[in-house]
Amino acid sequence: MDLGIAGKRAAVAAGSAGLGLGAARALAAEGVQVAICGRDLAKAEAAATDIGAVALTADMSDPDQATRFVAEAAERLGGTIDIVVANAGGPPAGTFASTDLDGYRQALDLNLLSSIALCQAAVPAMQAQGWGRVVAITSIGVRQPPPHLMASATARAGLTAFLKVLASEVARDGVTVNSAQPGFHDTDRVRQLYDGGAPPPEAAAAIPVGRLGDPDDFGAVVAFLCSQQAGFITGAGLLVDGGAFP
Repeated sequence: MDLGIAGKRAAVAAGSAGLGLGAARALAAEGVQVAICGRDLAKAEAAATDIGAVALTADMSDPDQATRFVAEAAERLGGTIDIVVANAGGPPAGTFASTDLDGYRQALDLNLLSSIALCQAAVPAMQAQGWGRVVAITSIGVRQPPPHLMASATARAGLTAFLKVLASEVARDGVTVNSAQPGFHDTDRVRQLYDGGAPPPEAAAAIPVGRLGDPDDFGAVVAFLCSQQAGFITGAGLLVDGGAFP
């Protein structure tokens, strides 16, 4: 199915690996001009070369760099950013007892304020042109916060509220705002939760479909939310979890 977005310009944050790269790859396959960013420019350049994108460097733990990423992406791609995929890595695991206030502050910068900064930098131009797509990659944890990811769950819950309110404010301007909420996918982030190793077989067995998610399949979901056909979907949080959420 042609998603009707060929020639659009997209900025995909933290798009050099994992779910961000899956989203960037899917958009590029639809003919979208894509800029990705990562902390490691060499890694971002390698990923960009593979999918035919532009690589930039930006650290999503710094909201100012998120703002700069949108400006640089618009400059490199030659016009207004039509699509923003808000994404960032996750903060370290922790519980109520082990997470101090600095841990929450860092998580808020990474998983809330950087995405708000991306929207502040990109959405006004989308409103002015009467078309735009914002998709944030969040987590199944916004539905059922896991006890071992206290800071991440707190920050992403705040982002979910921001996205819902933003969606209602810009809908009449032709801009949709949604989130894709992944469950367990085969990414470096998930492996970090298992001390860098592959998740044990029982982790996949606990998912109703019987396997971990694939980042490229997830990326196709993000691309659909950016499509012309998805123009009546806004303010939604779409679970992509293999049926894991009860």
